[in-house]
Amino acid sequence: MNIQPTWKPHTEHGRLSAEDRKNLPDSVFAFSKQRKEPLTDASHVKNALARFDQVQDVTDEDRNLAFVNIQKVAEHYGVHIEEES
Repeated sequence: MNIQPTWKPHTEHGRLSAEDRKNLPDSVFAFSKQRKEPLTDASHVKNALARFDQVQDVTDEDRNLAFVNIQKVAEHYGVHIEEES
């Protein structure tokens, strides 16, 4: 199965307030439909990886797409990840 990432770079970086997060486009989230795990910088990539298995109320399909998104972001920000799936 060839899943295409939905993540797109965004200019917002660093710690996000609730208001900042609300204004982000869906395309910056690992889980874009649920707007979970924003991926706006390298720190957020590391947090998304650490919390990946803890995200609730998502399907296996959502999780697969999220991982593809995380991989794309990690490459964009130069974050090395060991996992492949």
